[in-house]
Amino acid sequence: MNDDDPFLSEEELALHARLKELRQEHADLDASIEALSRMPLPDQLTIARLKRKKLTLRDEIVKIEAIVLPDIIA
Repeated sequence: MNDDDPFLSEEELALHARLKELRQEHADLDASIEALSRMPLPDQLTIARLKRKKLTLRDEIVKIEAIVLPDIIA
């Protein structure tokens, strides 16, 4: 989908922008978790907190995708 699509409403454009931000934050958390896991003595509490936040972001991403992406009946 083209972000410049003139047929998208302001709300849809905002949702697309928010979705992009959430996906980037999700990827950043994934990288942080991976880096912390590779440390000689990983901080398990911090890793658990980051994983919880990552799951929360994933839930929000799924909700926005359900609004933005139309259902395709095959």
